[in-house]
Amino acid sequence: MVTSTQCAAARALLRWKQADLSEAISDIGGKLSVTAITAFERGGSIRTSNAQLIREALEKAGVQFIPENGGGAGVRLAKRSES
Repeated sequence: MVTSTQCAAARALLRWKQADLSEAISDIGGKLSVTAITAFERGGSIRTSNAQLIREALEKAGVQFIPENGGGAGVRLAKRSES
């Protein structure tokens, strides 16, 4: 599952607007409006299936989700391979 804070933090790491996330979700075959993403990031509830779409789209873009480990759940960008 992805939290609202993780979603917003991941977007910030990617320098994505909510519209970019909505488009990325569309690219993986899902559909989630900017309004729904905004509501979720403001603490609103979201269906598990929509949270999974958010997570999949962000992971495809290189975000790694860090589980709760006593310091709180988080996100980071995957290390890019050097060519």
